[in-house]
Amino acid sequence: MGMTDELDSTVRDLADIPAIEVISRAAVMLMSSAAEKLGLGDSDPDLSPSRDLDEARRVITALAGLVTASVEYLGPHAGPIREGLQSLQRAFREASAHPDEPGKGPGEKYTGPVY
Repeated sequence: MGMTDELDSTVRDLADIPAIEVISRAAVMLMSSAAEKLGLGDSDPDLSPSRDLDEARRVITALAGLVTASVEYLGPHAGPIREGLQSLQRAFREASAHPDEPGKGPGEKYTGPVY
């Protein structure tokens, strides 16, 4: 099975999944990635070899864009996903040696300032 066959199979599988589930799964994947890139998977995030704030900023911004654009479709998932996003935005601020000004943090151009 080549790469194209695998991709075709994945796309066909997605055809059977409701949009709310596809969007929610994408959001959860982005949240997990951001948490890892913030070092939150380690007992001391400040010493985590996984910490990469540039990468975390990108993933959190992508998550904020996805959540903002799709919130009306997320139904019961909207609240928990928004809370997860805000927690990651706060964790980013806490992890930063020189925190961004309010409204300038990752994804805040989509969500508004997170304190």
